[in-house]
Amino acid sequence: MQTEIKILASSDKAILLNVADGIFDHGIDINHTVEFLEDPRHHLAVAIDDGLVVGFASGVHYIHPDKEPELWINEVGIASTHRNRGLAKRILQALLDVGRGLGCKEAWVLTDRANIPAMQLYTSLGGVEAPKDQVMFTFHFTKKETK
Repeated sequence: MQTEIKILASSDKAILLNVADGIFDHGIDINHTVEFLEDPRHHLAVAIDDGLVVGFASGVHYIHPDKEPELWINEVGIASTHRNRGLAKRILQALLDVGRGLGCKEAWVLTDRANIPAMQLYTSLGGVEAPKDQVMFTFHFTKKETK
């Protein structure tokens, strides 16, 4: 059975009650989960393997009076038991698709240059590295793609 990638909706809070160790920085707080999932500008893509969340990517799309909408990718985490299977790429692609669907002009994420797995992940998805010590990848979106 292939690991399912899912964008969580407000009705999906129970999914985060069964999370593998080490993918989130801290334990899941149900009140924060409800608030996050009920906010239409917050987005959470998860990888689910046999009912267990084994990876995630979170992001926020935002608007500003003088800019087109953008997607900020906050965090990506994969359980150590599920690394090197392409899950981070699939999860992040799902989150980027959400941004495209919302009309975002671009997405961006920060990482440390020393975080080689993150650098490889963002590059593999077409991210463009900013030329500074702190690294920001920008994902330029074109018109909505047809499949």
